[in-house]
Amino acid sequence: MSPVGAYVLQVKATDADDPTYGNSARVVYSILQGQPYFSIDPKTGVIRTALPNMDREVKEQYQVLIQAKDMGGQLGGLAGTTIVNITLTDVNDNPPRFPKSIFHLKVPESSPIGSAIGRIRAVDPDFGQNAEIEYNIVPGDGGNLFDIVTDEDTQEGVIKLKKPLDFETKKAYTFKVEASNLHLDHRFHSAGPFKDTATVKISVLDVDEPPVFSKPLYTMEVYEDTPVGTIIGAVTAQDLDVGSSAVRYFIDWKSDGDSYFTIDGNEGTIATNELLDRESTAQYNFSIIASKVSNPLLTSKVNILINVLDVNEFPPEISVPYETAVCENAKPGQIIQIVSAADRDLSPAGQQFSFKLSPEAAIKPNFTVRDFRNNTAGIETRRNGYSRRQQELYFLPVIIEDSSYPVQSSTNTMTIRVCRCDSDGTILSCNVEAIFLPVGLSTGALIAILLCIVILLAIVVLYVALRRQKKKDTLMTSKEDIRDNVIHYDDEGGGEEDTQAFDIGALRNPKVIEENKIRRDIKPDSLCLPRQRPPVEDNTDIRDFIHQRLQENDVDPTAPPYDSLATYAYEGTGSVAESLSSIDSLTTEADQDYDYLTDWGPRFKVLADMFGEEESYNPDKVT
Repeated sequence: MSPVGAYVLQVKATDADDPTYGNSARVVYSILQGQPYFSIDPKTGVIRTALPNMDREVKEQYQVLIQAKDMGGQLGGLAGTTIVNITLTDVNDNPPRFPKSIFHLKVPESSPIGSAIGRIRAVDPDFGQNAEIEYNIVPGDGGNLFDIVTDEDTQEGVIKLKKPLDFETKKAYTFKVEASNLHLDHRFHSAGPFKDTATVKISVLDVDEPPVFSKPLYTMEVYEDTPVGTIIGAVTAQDLDVGSSAVRYFIDWKSDGDSYFTIDGNEGTIATNELLDRESTAQYNFSIIASKVSNPLLTSKVNILINVLDVNEFPPEISVPYETAVCENAKPGQIIQIVSAADRDLSPAGQQFSFKLSPEAAIKPNFTVRDFRNNTAGIETRRNGYSRRQQELYFLPVIIEDSSYPVQSSTNTMTIRVCRCDSDGTILSCNVEAIFLPVGLSTGALIAILLCIVILLAIVVLYVALRRQKKKDTLMTSKEDIRDNVIHYDDEGGGEEDTQAFDIGALRNPKVIEENKIRRDIKPDSLCLPRQRPPVEDNTDIRDFIHQRLQENDVDPTAPPYDSLATYAYEGTGSVAESLSSIDSLTTEADQDYDYLTDWGPRFKVLADMFGEEESYNPDKVT
C-alpha cells in the first residue's frame, strides 16, 4: 500500500579506475529486470516504488536485476550486475470477512455450563497480528445464555454456554456475532469499517432428563409423640420431558430418616414410622430420591428438614436443691433465698415460669414467695424473729407453673432451717445440739469435745477386741485331752510330707501321752490301772505314732469300740493304702483290686473278705 516513489533501498557500485581520468570511473545505474514495479536513480542508485498500492496478498516478493555501467574509456563502457530481493511487509489494510452470513448449530439441552457448543470463523487476508480477530455477541437474544471467545491458534470464534438449556422451555435461539480486527492501522480508517457480522442460529436438542422437584428444599413440622403413621407432609416431582413419565419416591438409605419416617412411593406423602421425642432429637435432616418409571437410572434428590415441635410434657421444677437458712433474729420482709426453675422440656424462647405459695401454706405463712417475673423468685420472711427451741425446720411448698400449652405445674417443698446469727446476719450455727450448749462455747471447743469422744470410743472397742482375742487363745491352748478339743486350721497342707503348713505337735502332745489318766470317752467294766505307754520322742514320725496306737488298741481289752470310735487315718505319699479319696478311683468297681486290704490288719479283715476274692466271703459270718 506504499505510494509511487516510496523509498526502498540504495545500491552502490565501485570502479577501480582513476576517477580523474575521463569518465572511466563514472557509474550509471539501470534496472534490467523488475519493471514496472520499481525504478532506480541512474546517478545515486536509489530504488523506489513505481506502482501505487502494491498488495502483499497478491505478490509478496520481487527480484530486481540492477546494472552498474561506467561511461566508457579506452576499452569502452564496462558494466556489473547484482540481484536485489524485495519483500513487501504486511499492513492491516483488510477487514475480516465471514464466509457466510448464517451459522447453524445444534446443542443438546444437557450440555454443561461452560462447555463449547460450536465454532464460527471470519477470514482476514492479512498476516501475523494484522490477522488477529476479536469476536463479540451483539446484544440481543443470546447475550445472557451464550458467550464467545477467540481461539488464538485458529482465530475461530468459540461459542460457550453460560446458563443451562431447557428444550421444554425454549427450543431455539438466534443472535448476531461481530468479527473485528484486534490491531487497527489508523492510516486505513478511510477505507471503511474493519469488521463484519454474521447470524448464529442454535437449535436445542431434547434429552431424556431426570424428574424435577417442585422445591429445592422441603421443610416440615411435627409434634413429638405423634402417633405412628401420621402424614406430616408430601413432596412432588415431575418429568418435564415431552413424553412425561410417572415418578417413584424413595428415602435415601444413607440418611438417618429411613427408620423414623416412611414415604409413599406413588404419592410422595411422608409419615412417621416411630414415636418422636424432641428432648432426644429436635430436628431430622434426610434426602428423598425421585426416579422415572420409564428410566429408573434417571434420578434426582432433594433434602427434607423436619422440625420436631415440643409438647409440654414435664412440669417445671426447682433447678437445684437449695440449703435455705433463716436467722433467729430475722425481720419481716427479708429475702433469704433466690430460687430458679428448670423444665425438662426443650422450652421455647420466651418461656416464663411463675412462682407462688400453695393454698394451704398461704393461710398463716411464716414465709412467702415473691415472684420477680424473670423466671426467679425470692423466699421472704413474714415474722419478726424465729426460735430454734420452738421449731428448727420449716417446710415451704412452692408451686411453679410454665407458660407453654398445656400449662404444667409442680409443687416443690423447700426446707428452711433456723440458725443462730450475729447482729450482721452472719450464720454462726445451725445444728440443733448447739441450742443446749453454753452461749460462750465456741465451735473449736465443740469440735475438740467430739474428737475426744471418738477417741474414747475407739479405745473401748480396741480393749473389747483384745479381751475376746485373749479368751479365744486361752481356749485354744487348753491342756485337756486333745480328743476333747476341736482345733481348726485355716489352711490346707500338702499331706504328711508338708511340715510347714501346720504344727503337728497337736497330734502327739507328749504331756498328754505321758500323763497316766483314765480314758474319759469309755467306761471300763472294772477299775484297772492304766496301761503304761512308752514315752514318745518329739521327733517321732506321725506314721510311727499312729501305727503304735493301732497296736495298743488291738491288744487292749478296754480300748474302743465301746461307746466311741477312735479313727486313725493316714494319707500321703508312701502310704500302704495310698489315697482313700474317690477322685483318682477307677471308672468301675469291677476294675479295682482290693487284695491289698488283707495287709491292713485284723480291723480290715471284714472289708478284705467283702471286696477280696469272692469265694472267701461268707455273708453269714459278717456281724
